[in-house]
Amino acid sequence: MALPFARPLHPGEFLREEYLVPLGMSAGALAKRLGLPRSRIERIVREEIGLSADTALRLGRLFSTTPDFWMNFQQAYELETEAKRLEAELEAIEPLDRAA
Repeated sequence: MALPFARPLHPGEFLREEYLVPLGMSAGALAKRLGLPRSRIERIVREEIGLSADTALRLGRLFSTTPDFWMNFQQAYELETEAKRLEAELEAIEPLDRAA
């Protein structure tokens, strides 16, 4: 679970702040380089949608990272977001006693 003061980091925020802003690149320019619709990249950097495996593969290739690098951001964001949303329900689940 996330620390109480931390908020989940959306992969679009990371893409925007760590890549697009420093490179002075627009979402449209990135989309063109990736061969993707501009709207997909715009929605990712606005944090409206998450990354697909397709997008992660393309980002990994373009930025010389790995697809896993990008998918790990997506997975962590989804798990942290859902854990917070389901906190009360998850607390109500009684773990199995494996020793019994």
